[in-house]
Amino acid sequence: MKTIKVRVLLTCAGFAIACSIPGQQVLAQAVKAKPAKRASEKPLPLDAEVRTGKLPNGFTYYIRHNQEPRNRVTFYLANKIGSVLENEEQRGLAHFMEHMSFNGTKHFPKSELVNYLQKSGVRFGADLNAYTSFDETVYQLPLPSDNPEILKNGIQIMRDWAHEATLDTTEINKERGVILEEKRLGKGSQERMQRQYLPMMLNHSRYSVRLPIGTDDVLNNFKPEAINSFYHDWYRPNLQALIVVGDINVDQMEKTIKATFGDLKNPAHEKPRTQYTVPLTGQNQFMSITDKEMTVTVAQVMMKQPGLVLKTAGDYRQNIIRGLFNRMIGARYGELQRKANPPFLQGGSDISAFLGGLDTYTMFVAAKPGELENGFKAVWRETERIKRFGFTQTELDRAKTSYMSDMESALKEKNKTNSDSYVGEYLQYFLKGSASPGISYEYQLVKNDLPGISITEVNLLGKTAIKSTNRDIMLLAPEKDKNTLPAQATVTQWIKAVETENLVPYNDEVSKQALLATAPAGGKIVAETKDAALNTTTLTLSNGVKVILKPTDFKDNEILFTGFTPGGSSLYTDADFQSAANASGIISSFGVGNYNPTQLEKYLTGKQINVSPFIGERTQGISGSATPKDFETALELLYAYYTEPRKDADLFSSIITRSKAGLANRANDPNAVFQDTVSDVLGNHSIRRTGPTIAKINQINLDRMYAIYKERFADASALTLTFVGNFDADKIKPLLEKYIGSLPAKHLGEEAKDLGIHAPEGLITKTVYKGSEPKATVDLVWTGTFDYNPSSKVTMDALKEALEIRLLERLREDESGVYAPGVYMNMGKYPTSRFSMIVNFGCAPKNVDKLIASTLDEISKLKSSGPPQVNIDKWRAESLRTQEIAVRTNNWWLNYINGQTLDKEDVHQHDNFNKEVNKVSIQDIKDAALKYLNGKNYIRLVLLPEETPAP
Repeated sequence: MKTIKVRVLLTCAGFAIACSIPGQQVLAQAVKAKPAKRASEKPLPLDAEVRTGKLPNGFTYYIRHNQEPRNRVTFYLANKIGSVLENEEQRGLAHFMEHMSFNGTKHFPKSELVNYLQKSGVRFGADLNAYTSFDETVYQLPLPSDNPEILKNGIQIMRDWAHEATLDTTEINKERGVILEEKRLGKGSQERMQRQYLPMMLNHSRYSVRLPIGTDDVLNNFKPEAINSFYHDWYRPNLQALIVVGDINVDQMEKTIKATFGDLKNPAHEKPRTQYTVPLTGQNQFMSITDKEMTVTVAQVMMKQPGLVLKTAGDYRQNIIRGLFNRMIGARYGELQRKANPPFLQGGSDISAFLGGLDTYTMFVAAKPGELENGFKAVWRETERIKRFGFTQTELDRAKTSYMSDMESALKEKNKTNSDSYVGEYLQYFLKGSASPGISYEYQLVKNDLPGISITEVNLLGKTAIKSTNRDIMLLAPEKDKNTLPAQATVTQWIKAVETENLVPYNDEVSKQALLATAPAGGKIVAETKDAALNTTTLTLSNGVKVILKPTDFKDNEILFTGFTPGGSSLYTDADFQSAANASGIISSFGVGNYNPTQLEKYLTGKQINVSPFIGERTQGISGSATPKDFETALELLYAYYTEPRKDADLFSSIITRSKAGLANRANDPNAVFQDTVSDVLGNHSIRRTGPTIAKINQINLDRMYAIYKERFADASALTLTFVGNFDADKIKPLLEKYIGSLPAKHLGEEAKDLGIHAPEGLITKTVYKGSEPKATVDLVWTGTFDYNPSSKVTMDALKEALEIRLLERLREDESGVYAPGVYMNMGKYPTSRFSMIVNFGCAPKNVDKLIASTLDEISKLKSSGPPQVNIDKWRAESLRTQEIAVRTNNWWLNYINGQTLDKEDVHQHDNFNKEVNKVSIQDIKDAALKYLNGKNYIRLVLLPEETPAP
């Protein structure tokens, strides 16, 4: 379960937390006192498609019928209750209470709630979940809506979560260890630095001493009375809302909610729900922090200001202006990043919501080693340029086009919008009062307001948001750079120096050339076959390309595609590997056709497309997405990546320089060191599997890389392209002939090579000692050859799930030793059929051996007697329910058809999926465990702190 919503800009540079905006009631009352309102001052209406009401006890509900996905409903119980409401003896108990809601309620004692839902096809963690933040606690429960009994119990679970948790003392004491393990997972350089800068960043407000995860002292020692008191005080109907969106009868659901939640009682002497804020002090603050595990030097400047409250049409207009501002400033920094030699690794700025009623204009830079001043000034220079000169009309025109395109795309998907999207909107409406008028209403607002927004208005936002007061500057850096970091006066001088520079306005250069230097000659469809059962059409073009078309009605505004040709980097020597492996990513970053990357970005303004070439180990190809309107442009771009790649020595030098700088301190990070070790061991020490190094980057040669790219995309005769989405197969045939039929064809008949790289055989143990925090990471790996067939794949999935259920029950619930154990199963057919199963968890170093022993014991039980039937039933219910939703998505069909084609498997295998799932037995899983988890090929990989004594 989640604990705190934090968005981190590169190595903990940024901090943006979802929060309530205080003071809304006072502002609303002030507006009501006026004799009349302009239209822009009136609150926007709530989406007309949602049924809302408030019961006499203050309990609020929102209900909407929605059929995406079919036969599903999503429940959210929202509580205006978070860690900010805790007293000193309760620090961490808002989050602890969230956990306890899954560990016993009136109608579902102990772990029966999770047990029941798993048997109903609901996955713990993936579906069933919750989070606690500073100002809210939210529970989520997606359920099948076509089973009246499950639906009825779902409502009961929501009622139990609202105020019928049992808070059994034994369960509380068991859960202490789980939460402490969750807290342990967060420990490291980011958490250590956060503890130092958070009080300053939050202006020493209450938020700064109420992190949701709490304190070790409270978590270890609080009395049950403390959490009972928190629960009694705050889990009350006048702070709660139930959000229900899905394939349900709204009238019946409303009646059920009224009957189920109407008798909830508020406390007789309820505590006021204080709206806490982060006060503006008018002061500027500075902090410099170093940590030995930090890998890069980051500078961040935050300018705090009153938050934008989104309630009225006027507020919405201001929000549009902010959106335009952020699009344009993002494009500016993107262009700067693509310069021949930008003096930083990463940089940018934006205006966004912060916390406690504040917004911030935030600028950040991740500097190259030893170049903090140059990097800081370069990023600040763009901020100053925007403040001084603003944006240009052509930039605004592009931003408006892009903004309107996004709104049009959302409107076209109005009838195919997932229920989770609606739930999210109504959640913010309840928690923050953020307007939620519905996409049709919003589209009309944008259509009306966007043309009238002037460049003067947008530029005024820059002048008001970029401030010299209420400004925090933070420097975060590796410990070895502590003595060279600048003082506050020095950084302030850097800012002043830039502000006195003779800057010139931004020059917006837009190419008027066509994308392609040479128009495609076109080809012809020479063969066509149809598969009525699969609803696909397979075309063969005159150049040999095979195109598989599957039109669907799952989305109204989406077409997905992917294609592959055998070969990939396997055809190149180890000496060429780095150039081959990086060719597609680097060459495509140079732009394509007549456009460099900046020109290409401007050319694609307003177009909803994404096209990416790739070179993998065994294939090369291309993948992407588009709306029906932009489909031809996507095909044009696909053709360009095959036939007109660009080579740019300046951009190449920039990428290589920044990549090396980014690796300079990689060895500081314990997790990076451990993952590099894992890759090295599982790849049997092949240089194609080991982690990134500066030496490897030095092997990338521009000329060789460009030559390899052109070789890989010079022959499309064996290309298989799959398109899935909203299109008419007959209508797009001319476009396929024009662009796909023109792809080059040499008919070389290449096949990928078997490099013989796989995990080593035998028993292997490797321990890495890195890091200072008292935490360990464990990876246990089983590998070997595999009988690749549909039955075996389904059985292995059942084995994986049965083991994960038991590890969750034993390692977490019974032993309180881990937070979230995971089991991962991989099965592949080529170059040889093999499998790997990985068990992963984090824990206290002292518990490593004990928890590994428990894991091996559970595997031994699988081999000796198989899993309990109930665990197979849980897996079966989850698999069938998950598949019901998956097969109603374009993405699933694209991956399925492409995967079956790549593996040369029957594309009709899916027809037997339910049969295969239903026939899996205890004996099948037992046999699979005996065969594949026999202990002959077992690798134990452990990360321990540096001070841990070696065995």
